[in-house]
Amino acid sequence: QVQLVESGGGSVQAGGSLRLSCAASGSIRSFNAMAWYRQSPGKQRELVAVISSGGSTNYADSVKGRFAISRDSAKNTVYLQMNSLKSEDTAVYYCNAVLYLENYWGPGTQVTVTS
Repeated sequence: QVQLVESGGGSVQAGGSLRLSCAASGSIRSFNAMAWYRQSPGKQRELVAVISSGGSTNYADSVKGRFAISRDSAKNTVYLQMNSLKSEDTAVYYCNAVLYLENYWGPGTQVTVTS
């Protein structure tokens, strides 16, 4: 059973930075892809960034140039560096891992950006 635990959320002023971490219970090398999603009140969960097993990355248009996803296979951890944060980035951020056809989710971490 895959377990994912996010950390690093919190409250930050607009223009600031945060780095989220997602620690996986198993080797992240085995995952087909890992990603960060977010969900704000009244909205659907949306994809923020994804990194494939080969290391290629993709981002939502709203975060391109501001966010960066990366991984440390030795630590079985995926990161989301968030810079130039805006109030509209306020959401619960979820870590996601895809293993074959199964999706796994962490419990989420709250990010609040104040103006």
